[in-house]
Amino acid sequence: MEKHCHNLKIPKERIAVLIGTKGEVKSEIEDNTKTKINIDSEEGDVVITGSDAVNLYTANEIIKAIARGFNPDIAQLLLKQDYCFILLDLSDFCKQSDLKRIKGRIIGKEGKSRATLETLTDSHISVYGKTVGIIGLNETAIMAKDAIQSLIRGKPHSKVYSALERQRKDMKNPPI
Repeated sequence: MEKHCHNLKIPKERIAVLIGTKGEVKSEIEDNTKTKINIDSEEGDVVITGSDAVNLYTANEIIKAIARGFNPDIAQLLLKQDYCFILLDLSDFCKQSDLKRIKGRIIGKEGKSRATLETLTDSHISVYGKTVGIIGLNETAIMAKDAIQSLIRGKPHSKVYSALERQRKDMKNPPI
């Protein structure tokens, strides 16, 4: 059976989260994806090997999500077929000098904006470093991505929220 492999680098401060207490998180990902994960704790290099390309891709996405600030339990929602992980690099949208302000718009005072976005889109959002990660059902994760991009472009929060509420209503009541 042919072996495939993925290499990725994760922030050193996320290595312990990926490994988990007594290696539980790493083992759980390996068991659920039928892969083998090798972690270089010094460098943050992760090598994932396996014979099934889909399982390998899933393990890679779970590890990327954990690396970008997600709790391992939330990251493992990606094991479900209709869940996806979207990663936005904020440096694609704004200058370094605007990064703090843009992150503030997405997170909001005491995390209220992020919590509202998560509630309205049934998604999970992590703002970490220069990135925003989204985990959710395919359709709702895309709604969250579009909403975050609107906030980045400066659209008022109230307009973004009302657009999401309309989209949710339309999802529940599709046209005949």
